[in-house]
Amino acid sequence: MTEKISTEAEIDLSYIDENYKYIKDRIAQAAVKSGRTPADVRFMAVTKTVPPFIINRAIACGADLIGENKVQELLGKLDDLRTDGLEMHLIGHLQSNKVRKIITTVKMIQSVDSLSLAQEISKRAAENGLVMDVLTEVNIGCEWSKTGFEYDELIEQSLAVDSLPGVNVRGVMAIPPVCETEDEARGYFEKTRRLFEDAKQLFAKPDFDTLSMGMSSDYAAAVLEGSTLVRVGSALFGSRRY
Repeated sequence: MTEKISTEAEIDLSYIDENYKYIKDRIAQAAVKSGRTPADVRFMAVTKTVPPFIINRAIACGADLIGENKVQELLGKLDDLRTDGLEMHLIGHLQSNKVRKIITTVKMIQSVDSLSLAQEISKRAAENGLVMDVLTEVNIGCEWSKTGFEYDELIEQSLAVDSLPGVNVRGVMAIPPVCETEDEARGYFEKTRRLFEDAKQLFAKPDFDTLSMGMSSDYAAAVLEGSTLVRVGSALFGSRRY
């Protein structure tokens, strides 16, 4: 314990404050350019491989939403996080056998990529007497290496997921392919936004309101194309620690 405290004390975390302000400012500028207000876009701090004491610095800066990729990593950090007023989402690929471990911890599961996973979430939500907010993930680039529903099936599958007891579909999540230019990235974001808007017409409920797209390298472009939630990790915390 002594070594941990000493190591943490030696690290200058002022860069977190600077990065947080810079990202918030860029989101605000992009939101205004897109005809919205800064409050229309949520900033998620992605905490994969980030130690709790560094996450807590971001929380002290104002971060109130974090996203974790792995169930075990999130559960291992909980005791050391300042969770008052903190909302946590699971954003990585989720195996069905891990749902029971996370169902009472997170506010939303952003990465629902199959009906079978949604059915397991429904089962575990019912056991705990709760309704789990979820996003359905679209494989917008049709990449074999990524999970997610195909573009043409996303709306139909989302409606099927939303019909399950204990599951509430709040919108769409996407991870576009790595792009060489901002224009290329914006093309994928625009396509995802159109899909989200088409789905919104069919869902016709006020809380179908979340379009989660945009990460450290392209979050401003995503906001320009209509993202309501950006997932930013390395631009806030620096390179991942493995």
